Amino acid sequence: MRSTDQNAWHPASWQARRAQQQPTYEDAGALQSVVASLSRLPPVVVSWEVDNLRERLARAQNGEAFLLQGGDCAETLTDCESDRIAKQLKVLLQMSLVLLQSMKRPIVRVGRFAGQYAKPRSAEVETREGVTLPAYRGDLVNRPEFTPEARRADPQLLLRGYERAALTMNFVRALVDGGFADLHHPEYWDLGFMHHAPLRESYQRIVASIGDALDFFESLTGQRVADSTRVDFFCSHEGLHLLYEQAQTRYIQRQQRWYNLSTHMPWIGMRTAQPGDAHMEYFRGIANPVGVKVGAAMTDEWLQEVVTTLNPHNQPGRLTLIHRFGVKEIERHLPRVIDAVRRTGHSVLWVCDPMHGNTETTAGGLKTRRFENILREIDLSFSIHREMGSYLGGAHIELTGEDVTECTGGAGGLTDADLQRAYRSHVDPRLNYEQALELAMLIAERSRQRS
Repeated sequence: MRSTDQNAWHPASWQARRAQQQPTYEDAGALQSVVASLSRLPPVVVSWEVDNLRERLARAQNGEAFLLQGGDCAETLTDCESDRIAKQLKVLLQMSLVLLQSMKRPIVRVGRFAGQYAKPRSAEVETREGVTLPAYRGDLVNRPEFTPEARRADPQLLLRGYERAALTMNFVRALVDGGFADLHHPEYWDLGFMHHAPLRESYQRIVASIGDALDFFESLTGQRVADSTRVDFFCSHEGLHLLYEQAQTRYIQRQQRWYNLSTHMPWIGMRTAQPGDAHMEYFRGIANPVGVKVGAAMTDEWLQEVVTTLNPHNQPGRLTLIHRFGVKEIERHLPRVIDAVRRTGHSVLWVCDPMHGNTETTAGGLKTRRFENILREIDLSFSIHREMGSYLGGAHIELTGEDVTECTGGAGGLTDADLQRAYRSHVDPRLNYEQALELAMLIAERSRQRS
C-alpha cells in the first residue's frame, strides 16, 4: 500500500467528518489531556507484527491459510486476570489445533482481546422503571451499573483500557515465548471442565495424531520443526472510539506509513461503515490489515465503495470482509455481496461471523444464540463460497474460555432454562469452552467431507 498523501489524511482528519457511536464527555479539557497522555505512551503492538499479520492474511485470502478470530464480545477491565487470559488462549489453541489437523494448512490466530473495551449501542440512552441514563458503551467509556455516576463517560477509562490492553498483550507474549503455545506440549492446554466424553476423546486423538507426526518428522530429519511448533497470536478489536485509536496512531519512518499500534487488526462494524463518515476516513489512512462487518442491510453500492475506499490499491491481506447475515438471510445475501465485490475487480479475505445474525431473545428477556444456527451458517458459508468460485478463509467467533451458559445447544444440550446458571456477559452471548471446541471439531469434520 502506497503512503497516504499527508495533505489529504492525518490521524485526526476524521474529526471533520460525521462521527457516529462516539460518547459525549462533560469535560472536554480532561478528555484532551487524556488523549495527549495516550499519544505519548508506548504502543501496545509494533509495526512489524502488523506487517507479519497482513502477510498471513494474504495467504488466507489465497486459500493457503485459515483465519480463526475469536474472543469476548466485550472485554471488561476486571477481565485482565492471568488465569482468564490463559483460558482464552487455551480454547483458541485447541480450536486451531483441530482445524490444523483437518485443513492441513496454517491457522492464523487472532484474538478479540487486548482492546475490545468499547461497544456500539442501538440507542443513546437506556430507561428502567422510569429512569433514563446514558447507554453502557463498554468499559473504555463508562460502567454497566445503572447509576448516574457509572453511566457518565469518564475519560480516565481510556487510560485504564490502554493499561489493561498492554498488560494483556504482554502476558500473551510471555506465554508464547515461554513455550505455552508449543505444539509439542498440548498438555499445557488442559481441558479443564470439559465433561462431554466424545469431545474429550476426539480432541485427544487429534493431539496424539499431531504429536506422532511431529515426532516422526523430527526423528527423520534430526531437527526440531520450529516453524510448525511456534504459534503466534495477534490481537484485534473494533476500532470504535476514534480518539483512542487516533492517540495510538504513529508514523513509522522506515515504512513511510501510519500504523494504528493499539492493535494488529482493527475492524469497523456496520453501524460506522458509512462512506464519507469518520470511521471510514480514519481507517483508510492506516497501514494495518482492517476488517469490515457486512450484513443484509449493506447494499451492493455501499459495499463496493467500502472496498475501493479502504483498499484502493488492491493490496493482498489488507481488507477482510466479515459477513454476518444469520442463518435465515445468508442464502439470499451472501451470493449477492460476493458478486458485488467481484465486480470491483478487488480481492478480499472472506470470513464468516455466525454469531451476530443469529442473536435472539428468550421469553425471560436474555439474549442468546442457538448452536445449531451458528453451525448451519458456517456450513452454508462454505457451500455458497464454493458454488460462487470463492473461498471462505476464516471464522469470527464470540467465545470464552469460561464455563458460561449464554448460548443454547451443543453437545452439552443447554436449553433456555440453563442460561440463568452462569450468564455473565454484559453485552452479547458467547460460546463457552466446550461449545467452541465442538464447533471447531464440526468445522473440521465438514472440511474433511468437502475435500
